[in-house]
Amino acid sequence: MDREDLVATLETLEQRLLWLSSWTIHNANHIREKRDGLKVGGHQASCASMTAIMAALYFHALGPNDKVAVKPHAGPVLQAIHYLLGNQSLERLERFRALGGAQSYPSRTKDAIPVDFSTGSVGLGVAITAFSSLVQDYLIAHGQLAEADAGRMIALMGDAELDEGNIYECLIEGYKHDLRNCWWVVDYNRQSLDATTADRMFRRFDDIFETCGWRVVTLKHGKLQRAAFARPGGQALEAWIDTCPNAEFAVLTYQGGAAWRERLTADIGDQPHVAALLADYDDDALAQMMTNLGGHCIETLIDAFDAATGDQPTLFIAYTVKGHGLPLAGHKDNHSGMMSPTQMDVFRERQGIAAGEEWAKWGALGDNAAQRLEAFVATSPIARQLAEPMAPAVPVPAIPVPAGAEQSTQAAFGRVMLDLAKSGEPLADRLVTTAPDVTQTTNLGAFVNQRGLFRRQELADVFMNARIPSAQKWVQHAAGQHIELGIAENNFFLALTALGLAAPHFGTRLLPVGTVYDPFVARGLDALNYGCYSDARFLLIGTPSGITLAAEGGAHQSVNTPLIGMGQPGLTTYEPAFADEVALMMGHAFDLMQREGGSSVYLRLSTRVIAQETRETDDWQADALAGGYWLRRPGEGTGAAVVFSGVVAPEAIAAWEQLADDIPGLGLLAVTSPDLLHRGWSAARAARWQHGAPQQSHVERLLAPLARDAGFVTVIDGSPAALSWLGGVRGHRVSPLGTDRFGQTGDLPDLYRTYRLDTDAIIDAAAELFL
Repeated sequence: MDREDLVATLETLEQRLLWLSSWTIHNANHIREKRDGLKVGGHQASCASMTAIMAALYFHALGPNDKVAVKPHAGPVLQAIHYLLGNQSLERLERFRALGGAQSYPSRTKDAIPVDFSTGSVGLGVAITAFSSLVQDYLIAHGQLAEADAGRMIALMGDAELDEGNIYECLIEGYKHDLRNCWWVVDYNRQSLDATTADRMFRRFDDIFETCGWRVVTLKHGKLQRAAFARPGGQALEAWIDTCPNAEFAVLTYQGGAAWRERLTADIGDQPHVAALLADYDDDALAQMMTNLGGHCIETLIDAFDAATGDQPTLFIAYTVKGHGLPLAGHKDNHSGMMSPTQMDVFRERQGIAAGEEWAKWGALGDNAAQRLEAFVATSPIARQLAEPMAPAVPVPAIPVPAGAEQSTQAAFGRVMLDLAKSGEPLADRLVTTAPDVTQTTNLGAFVNQRGLFRRQELADVFMNARIPSAQKWVQHAAGQHIELGIAENNFFLALTALGLAAPHFGTRLLPVGTVYDPFVARGLDALNYGCYSDARFLLIGTPSGITLAAEGGAHQSVNTPLIGMGQPGLTTYEPAFADEVALMMGHAFDLMQREGGSSVYLRLSTRVIAQETRETDDWQADALAGGYWLRRPGEGTGAAVVFSGVVAPEAIAAWEQLADDIPGLGLLAVTSPDLLHRGWSAARAARWQHGAPQQSHVERLLAPLARDAGFVTVIDGSPAALSWLGGVRGHRVSPLGTDRFGQTGDLPDLYRTYRLDTDAIIDAAAELFL
């Protein structure tokens, strides 16, 4: 196909995408029955500013291994593309934003169409592409992906997403890691929900990205504008457009050709040849030329995409008009606005689509034109992309328990990682570790000493070469298995997400392990949620945790992270107390991360060294993985128990020993996962209502030996709400202990006494309940 035919074909496709995305949103809001009276929503104007960009990208520029994160508010355009490709059904389009239909925003886990990256409106879908590119480089360096099979990781983004801080955190990290094969295409329509982009940002984005090593390609003017600029008077017109304030440009766009003429005549009409130039355009043609920006011009777009060769990261700033081609174009309220039924009728007639033929893929085209367009789409690069590969599972070896009569859970984790690094097991070669500048203080250092840091260009440890003693011997090389990150937790969680999607994205399974100070899980919570929503698989280690991190003070002590672990879908949370629990749960995690229907795993650990339990058998293990087990079994029908989770085990055990003589049959319950216990209880209750068949959850079985009028004390170094709900399972009385306010600096005895986590507090609570 020659260039002229290619441009004409893509222009036709662009109009099909504009129509189908607009109609999909209109159908959901104005035609489909509403049962709740609420606005369904959608973003017709945000779709309209992207249709040319997506037509040129998807049906011309994309290579077979490229992956795209689509601007969230342009989700209906992506749905329309896959409708034309045959990957999306009419039924799902008709149910846009309804249960079982096309999702509001592109979703890997909820949409039926192929979606490379889930996206929402907070810039995370942009930044993830940079980390996915880093993962691709990692796999190439480790011989698990051929260089020839490398693709570009592409983000289509709204310009308002450039306000998101994680964009710039990502830029810095990408620069440090010599980012490549990454394209970001900005729909620079200069309008967001509340405001118009500040005029002073015109050149700032170029400066910021160029400083970080990016190639910046600005697509400001389309072919119609460039043709006008080449005529007498055109230079004055070009200068006027380039200095027109964003808000003024939007107002004139909405007002149309007559307003453009009046304003241009007033501002530059007295300059040579300008009046004659304007006179050659009628009002409609003048409005078309003035809004013919680079992001709406197929020729401009394909030239820019074709010219961007090599692997340098590239930012395309594509100037657009929000709502281009719709009656909403330029209006300041168009972000959430949509066409009225009357406006839609006019739009439909202008598109040449007959009433009743709105969903026709090739509506308004003759048979021959429709056949040619259908054939073009069927042979386009996106149509030839392969389905995501199924990566084989990596066998999980038995994980020995670290030796030692007294240990902390954090140290046990570090020892397990070191043993795996030395083991020669296939699993060890698939481990990738990372941390936000806390590698040493979270016990990953020994693993890194063994396996090295990843860097495409080798970098020696200068301190080691200078014979300066250090516990860390960190050589950076292509075979390294630790990705060093700066302190930004958003980057940390996005890196884990990209690593955790290596299996579906690249066909090679990686088992990422990331460590972070537990209180700072909250710093990257949005990105953690994004990773779980994308069904990325990783092992998250939050350590040290709680006010047990005594001397660090309240800013470094985590209170609510057990509740975060309980409330986060796609994440299974454990809080082990002993080293053998750590080993058991890590082995389980590496298996769960690979299972169909599995999840990521979060272990909340501590630096507190405690005495280890002597086990007679392994009978406790299955219950521990299910969420809890009896460390000291209760007598049948007993009226009391002490329930603990994690690092407060010594206090709970000591309290049990003191109370056992006074309360015969007293039980001691170790809750290893409030998350799993609560999830299982909820599922059992739902089964009663959904299937009519009662099921007994693990927590119900655990509590069954207790008398109906029994009570128990719960204790956790975290929010007491993580365990206090246990009283609702069978109606037992509960006295919950935990931390529900910010801590302070101190030593452990003082803090445990002050915040009522010590043995005396447990005994006092038991006395209140039982005596």
